[in-house]
Amino acid sequence: MPDDYCFITKDSLIVKAPKRSPLFLRMVVLIFSMVCGLYIFSVCSKQISSQTVENILNIQVIQKSCEMPEIEPSERLYVNFPKPTTFSREECECNPVRSFAILSTQRSGSGWFETLLNSHTNISSNGEVFSVKPRRSNISTIVETLDNIYNLDFNTSASMNECTAAVGLKWMVNQGLMQHHEEIVDYFNTRGVSTIFLFRRNLLRRMVSILANSYDQNAKPLNGTHKSHTHSSKEAAILSRYKPTINTTTLISDLKLVDDMVKKALEFFKGTRHIILYYEDVVKNQTKLMDVQDFLKVPRRDLSSRQVKIHKGALSSQVENWHDVKKTLKGTPYQSFLVEDHKG
Repeated sequence: MPDDYCFITKDSLIVKAPKRSPLFLRMVVLIFSMVCGLYIFSVCSKQISSQTVENILNIQVIQKSCEMPEIEPSERLYVNFPKPTTFSREECECNPVRSFAILSTQRSGSGWFETLLNSHTNISSNGEVFSVKPRRSNISTIVETLDNIYNLDFNTSASMNECTAAVGLKWMVNQGLMQHHEEIVDYFNTRGVSTIFLFRRNLLRRMVSILANSYDQNAKPLNGTHKSHTHSSKEAAILSRYKPTINTTTLISDLKLVDDMVKKALEFFKGTRHIILYYEDVVKNQTKLMDVQDFLKVPRRDLSSRQVKIHKGALSSQVENWHDVKKTLKGTPYQSFLVEDHKG
């Protein structure tokens, strides 16, 4: 009996002890796990919170580092720090960029002028952007295109210059500019876009250039290709052989139409920050190019172009019916076009 008793007692101890111990241990482990979890969560939350604040502060510091304290308050509107999505500006991301638009008319030297600007390391002009009709179909497409240009996201090689200090385009006044002039002026003044007017004083020379260019589009005397601009004296000599016949019946009204269009453009956009240039003045006086660089606030450089002038010499040698033209313009407000210095 004592042995049985002891056996039973031992068996009881052996059986009952394991039933209580795991439950108790599980409770302890569970509580410990919960406490540890809460502690870890608390620590991580604090780290994430402090890291977020630190990131925000870092972003603010980066943004503030792009501020240029030496820029006068009146000039701040015209300074931007583009963040293009198509490429990285790298070490130049905090270089300030100014926006501009060259407003002109066809065959007024704007192509030549733009190549001069693009020869400057820090200037990027994107060409005659609104010659593509869908881009000027309405004010929304115009604004969208301008936004891309001034954010350096326009898809041209001129746009993707990380160290650009001035970015713009060439815009003919008959390419949606006049129809939407109020909205565009507002955009220019809000966005800080500067206007460069470039026109031709001698509208008769411009007319000769237009007629000759139109002839070249059809005849294609340069090996069957059309070239609006040339880069060799040989090509220029070939194209200059053509002498257009000017319609004297509509000559005065045609000149007046262009003259009025130029005057309207000057009037509509006079409220923008602007500079007025004439092709003839730029040709004769190289300091005009310095004035443009000062206007765009870029370092002065010697600018160059590979383009070769097509029509040289006196107008009388370039027009087939010169005698009739001279007779038609004599005594009119456009008489000065007949005798103006041929260097223009």
